[in-house]
Amino acid sequence: MRVFVDTNIVISAILFPEGKVAKVFTHLLKKHTIIISSYTKEECFEVFRKKFPARIDSLDRFFEGINYEDFKTPENFNEKDFPKIQDIKDLPVLVSAILSDSDILLTGDKDFDNIKIDKPLIFSPAQYFELIDKK
Repeated sequence: MRVFVDTNIVISAILFPEGKVAKVFTHLLKKHTIIISSYTKEECFEVFRKKFPARIDSLDRFFEGINYEDFKTPENFNEKDFPKIQDIKDLPVLVSAILSDSDILLTGDKDFDNIKIDKPLIFSPAQYFELIDKK
């Protein structure tokens, strides 16, 4: 299965390595193909530069230490071709998840909750954790 991860998932997995999101991320690494877009990586670096500048090396090490598919977010796209999203700044994430042919979009962002779309399925880390915790 192809799982697209949003910025908040990457950041949470790095900052809280013993947390639920990190456990989900580790499961994904073992069982599925993780997809991370250029837009997501740029957002991660932006957040770390602003909020955690002393830990930017951990972000570099994280990306170097995992296997994932790197997806180039298109620089230009027609927003009318994609589902409407509450926060327009999240549209590149949704566009990347769709165009990368992901089966699941994993995000903790509540702005994705009301999106009506068949593929990818949109899960929060808590929802996904419930799925894997039952196994």
